Amino acid sequence: MASGILADGRTQIAMTLSRRAFVRGLGISGAGALVAPAIAARGREALWAAMTAGAAQTAHSPIRLDSNENPRGPGEAAFAGIRDALGETSRYPDRPQEVLREAAARAHGVAADSVLVGCGSTEILKMAVDRFTTPQRGLVTAAPTFEAPARFAERIGSPVIEVPVDSALKLDLDAMAAKAAGAGLVYVCNPNNPTSTAHAADAVRQLVTRVATASPGTTILIDEAYFEYVEDARCATAIPLAMSNPRVVVSRTFSKAYGLAGLRVGYAVGDAATLEALATRRVPDGINLLGAAAATAALADASFIARERRLNGEARAFTRAFFESAGFGVVPGETNFMMVDIRRDAGAFRDACRGRSVLIGRRFPPLPTHARITIGTMEEMQRAVAVFREILKPA
Repeated sequence: MASGILADGRTQIAMTLSRRAFVRGLGISGAGALVAPAIAARGREALWAAMTAGAAQTAHSPIRLDSNENPRGPGEAAFAGIRDALGETSRYPDRPQEVLREAAARAHGVAADSVLVGCGSTEILKMAVDRFTTPQRGLVTAAPTFEAPARFAERIGSPVIEVPVDSALKLDLDAMAAKAAGAGLVYVCNPNNPTSTAHAADAVRQLVTRVATASPGTTILIDEAYFEYVEDARCATAIPLAMSNPRVVVSRTFSKAYGLAGLRVGYAVGDAATLEALATRRVPDGINLLGAAAATAALADASFIARERRLNGEARAFTRAFFESAGFGVVPGETNFMMVDIRRDAGAFRDACRGRSVLIGRRFPPLPTHARITIGTMEEMQRAVAVFREILKPA
């Protein structure tokens, strides 16, 4: 078993290095300067990455398990899309954005006007908060969850109602629905970041029904940033809900499973009129040409996502087995990260890991003893587990 894991790790390292070799081949000026940081810098939480972008990872490099990116980077189809688009970088990205919108529409079996592209799903979330919340009609969100919508709401003076997750660290959908009356927007991150928990499609549908009954003017934004990693068949996408209810919008991103976090590409799916309203808050040409080309090509490579889901699942199972065998509780999840109750201050654990060149997620109140750990390659997780074992061993 161990030899098989190591062999798989070598394969992943070879894949990663070959992708980095492509980036280095572009050079450090012109288009190369645009692409190298975008692919090598795997998350804004790892600040140092901006200064070491493009460098090949070695056995002594920090292991970055802090920002929920794909550790292997984009697939070969995405790289081909970038290569093919390099000669067009002097042009504005209007047509490439439209091609991406049409490709996403085909992928989900909807009309092109039911897709709105944005600068990562972050821009989609900001558009929704700006368009649907006001100082009189606030945002209902969870705690903890992805914080960006709450921050956007606070900046424009919209009230924020935070509903704590339940005892299983899942979104408390009943409580969120109960708080939705009069709200402008309900934000549902499914699977949820940082807890990694996911709700089945039936539960999400019931939430939508309850909100529609109690507050028909409230919009529900369902963030499916990690949907490509979901293995539980019950956790189906909410896109059919969005297509049948103009008060539901689903956001997606290429930042996670597709490995394009640095290129900032996302999109929303929903009713055409609803997306038209969202688009009034959109930054024109917010997606760069290379990002649009890479995302369009990536959508056509279904085998890449299947492979990434498998590799992520294997490394996640290995990591979970370590923590559970050591007596630490792991929250069941459907993402490329896990939440572990280490039974001590998560901030101190993070600092200790950083001191041993393993970067993990920040502390997430109100869960002071839970550490969020992104799943890296199998080789990275083997190295990281050795560090975790040393830090967590009984005194």
